[in-house]
Amino acid sequence: MSQFFEIHPDNPQIRLIQKSVEMIRNGAVIAYPTDSAYALGCHLGDKKALDTIRAIRKVDDKHNFTLVCRDLSEIATYAKVDNAVYRFLNAHTPGAYTYILKATREVPKRLLHPRRRTIGIRVPDNKIVHSLLAQLGEPIMSTTLILPTEDLPMTEAHDIRETLEHQLDLIIDGGHCGLEPTTVIDLTEHQPQIIRAGCGDPAPFLF
Repeated sequence: MSQFFEIHPDNPQIRLIQKSVEMIRNGAVIAYPTDSAYALGCHLGDKKALDTIRAIRKVDDKHNFTLVCRDLSEIATYAKVDNAVYRFLNAHTPGAYTYILKATREVPKRLLHPRRRTIGIRVPDNKIVHSLLAQLGEPIMSTTLILPTEDLPMTEAHDIRETLEHQLDLIIDGGHCGLEPTTVIDLTEHQPQIIRAGCGDPAPFLF
């Protein structure tokens, strides 16, 4: 049975944030709100938690997971960012975008696309997420909470509890998040490529 924390979206309660981070460090799989939809998350190095997320989503090792980061400086630790890519990120971060980038050696191999050696990176514009990351001190390994039989992500914490309370350790209720996942932009080549159009406006990446 999962725990259920109601955290204020504008003024996150520090006690609940600290408890959430403690659970993440101890191996919890959580559902949490972002600036697009709810996401599943766990500690970056936790293989058991990652396997649980894969089982919930029913995805294989070719699925690109996302590192949810605090800011651009943290992104540079886990992804290779040249000057052109940095300018894109700086102009559109934080926001409802996931960027596919070439990974550095800091990223565990189990998180990488097995052939391309890439990783998804994003910085959400969400105060609950920022508070979690500030306490955690490292990225949260994440993926959008889309169930295998659905095309759209889950957007209500109470629905998540009803469906997944026996598979998750913690559900953070931060209110309604919207109906769309992030816009996914591949920045591994010279020109940005839109992999998925979603909540983030894709127009700045069209050439």
